[in-house]
Amino acid sequence: MSFDPRHGEAVDLGNGIVRITAANPGPYTGAGTNTYLVGRDRLMLIDPGPHLPEHLAALDRAIGGRTVSHILVTHSHRDHIAGLAPVREMTGAPIVAEGPARLGRALHPGEDDPTPGYQDRLFPIDIVVSDGDVVDNGEVSLTAVTTPGHAPDHVAFGYGDDFFSGDHVMGWSTTVVSPPEGSMRAYVASLEKLIPMGHTRYMPGHGDIIEDPSRIVSGIRSHRLMRERAILQRLAEGDRTISDIVSSLYASIDKRLFDAAAMSVQAHLEMLLEEGRVFADGYGRSARWRPVAA
Repeated sequence: MSFDPRHGEAVDLGNGIVRITAANPGPYTGAGTNTYLVGRDRLMLIDPGPHLPEHLAALDRAIGGRTVSHILVTHSHRDHIAGLAPVREMTGAPIVAEGPARLGRALHPGEDDPTPGYQDRLFPIDIVVSDGDVVDNGEVSLTAVTTPGHAPDHVAFGYGDDFFSGDHVMGWSTTVVSPPEGSMRAYVASLEKLIPMGHTRYMPGHGDIIEDPSRIVSGIRSHRLMRERAILQRLAEGDRTISDIVSSLYASIDKRLFDAAAMSVQAHLEMLLEEGRVFADGYGRSARWRPVAA
């Protein structure tokens, strides 16, 4: 289904929710990063988005002089937080987040971090939320749902029947899980956590509203399990490197997304290693992998 982002416009989604999509399209952001305003008189803002003058101006127009009580951050990736400082200056609102940017696991000896560094993604957090914490401004009440996997600091927010899913469940593509920041094991566990929660609409960090989210989340989980089986099959047939597996499983992929596919394969392999289902000689992208004998 096509998605018209209507860059710079305040799109009314009902239930007191407005979406403004930034004009930062790309292979990892789809049509752009979504910022949400929730409420009518006293607002909460979810994910400031990129530091683009036209996006910041669109947010200012959409706010329209109303009070913004809180700025909520789903996670610390730059396309979601680069505009945080000017939005905080614009609104004076406190920043709500799960915690600082960090790696999901320690680096192995001799392993380089293939992902961009996270130290420059640190920002002041005024209110730290844990799973189940409620952020309330007297008009709007959001409930934090910790959803690590895409990033260890990822948190989504429930609002009645609606759910702000950040990058954990997106409206245009599968989510990239990139070790050592991301963890496939944590990501799958977070998917399973969402299935019984019963929200009827997801408002993702990228893409359009997700209708029938229970079916979509179950489908994503099934896709991940299918990908896991395919990786094990490639190992059984003799593939030993991440590059070999990606070449076999993603033969028709856009070359710009080869690194994302490699990240996903590595994340699956690391989960299989934790479960004792594969062996690894070395670490990270340069490791050689082999299946555990049946």
